[in-house]
Amino acid sequence: MQTDIKLELRNISKSFPGVKALDHVSFKVRKGTTHVLCGENGAGKSTLMKIINGIYTPDEGEILLDGKPVKIDNPIHARSLGISMIFQELSFVPEMTVAENIFLGRWPLDKYHRVDHPEMYRRTQALMEREGLHYSPYEQLKNLSVSDIQMLEIIKAVSNNPQIVIMDEPTSAITDKEIEKLFEMIRTLKERGASIIYISHKMDEIFRIADDITVLRDGTMVDSRPASELDVDETIALMVGRRMENKYPWEDVPKGDVLLDVKHLTAQGVFNDVSFNIRAGEIVGFAGLMGAGRTEVVRALFGLDPYDTGEITIKGKRREHLSVKQNIADGLVMLSEDRRRYGLIPIRSVMENVSLANLKKFIYKGRLHRKEERDAVTEQCRSMNVKTPTLETTVEALSGGNQQKVVLAKWMEVDPDILLMDEPTRGIDVGAKFEIYKLMIDLARKGKALLMVSSELPELLGMCDRIYVLSQGRITGELRRQDFSAEQIMHYAIGTDRG
Repeated sequence: MQTDIKLELRNISKSFPGVKALDHVSFKVRKGTTHVLCGENGAGKSTLMKIINGIYTPDEGEILLDGKPVKIDNPIHARSLGISMIFQELSFVPEMTVAENIFLGRWPLDKYHRVDHPEMYRRTQALMEREGLHYSPYEQLKNLSVSDIQMLEIIKAVSNNPQIVIMDEPTSAITDKEIEKLFEMIRTLKERGASIIYISHKMDEIFRIADDITVLRDGTMVDSRPASELDVDETIALMVGRRMENKYPWEDVPKGDVLLDVKHLTAQGVFNDVSFNIRAGEIVGFAGLMGAGRTEVVRALFGLDPYDTGEITIKGKRREHLSVKQNIADGLVMLSEDRRRYGLIPIRSVMENVSLANLKKFIYKGRLHRKEERDAVTEQCRSMNVKTPTLETTVEALSGGNQQKVVLAKWMEVDPDILLMDEPTRGIDVGAKFEIYKLMIDLARKGKALLMVSSELPELLGMCDRIYVLSQGRITGELRRQDFSAEQIMHYAIGTDRG
């Protein structure tokens, strides 16, 4: 028996109605190491982690902790065994404070067995100071950004000195500065002897922190070895079952008329004097650091947030007091960066989610025509390559990548002319990303106008015709494809344009 093995999974299998999620998966996690788990969306990574965390019970196989078999009944039992998990989809209560969320399910009690609020807030303040974070323990999470909430989820997971920390896409919504803080936390945890299981699609991250790498594909384990024995290309090939020679399928699509023209758009204290345009057949990117105002501009354009002044012209028609309903009718739609919060109804079926934005198409003569709805949804899911057991499967049961494809299928059913895409590939594996890139090019060929907000600079450089750079709520630069330069974009993003 290897004495340095903290966690071992032997022949783990798990099935759901219509799909086998895991098929005899085995792997070992060494003490004091970072073990990276790779694979495309739907490969079984999150299912495997939920088994370790006690959310799912395996159909077959066993789990060993420190060489001893254990049956993990639920997440509370997992926590008592020293297992903590950061979920890919943020799990928090918006109306509760920072302190209440961090101690959710383990609130300190006074001698009368009531929640000891002063002690909870004292501990939270001490934790914030120890980790060098600025959040007030009394702030409600509904007032914080996705990046802030993700950082607090990380702090919550490591606050109880766990022996095993599962991190499922922990950097999908945080800044580069916060990523460095996370990596420092990982180093500290390893020094204490803790083991990290880290799920990520970001290859640069993986090879910075991985000691060992396990690759899953279609619910099976295809390889597991020290990170020093792998490189980026080989890891991707193991994930997708093929070598990907061209990650960005951009092509020079003929451009048409301006479909979206924005002039001097301003929301006081949020963004100021933002002007840009997008032509038919064009993919335009928004680059910038976290907090630059990219998402805020997109939300205002879609009618989710108000703006103070500015001119917005959609397909040649001047628009004021934008509403979501009017924008959809005008052929302008938005993919939110937080798909579960704003793009989907997770507890409803795939069919209900896809048809939601265009139900009027299927309702006439006083009733909903189910066969027409099903035929249309089936076609959209086929074209988006949505992997789902049935159309009745709830969206929350799908992988992150397939959830994103459901959002895309929903908007494609509306047949939009302008797509505002905020982080469209966040939390999606390289294979699914490529599918979305191809879809974007196909939409451009059809004369659609696409605005792509992304925190991944290589993605913007690889897919866009033009890139606008935002810094502190203003557009500080515009680059055409022949002038693209990562260095110049970063200068614009931090406000030090070289000219």
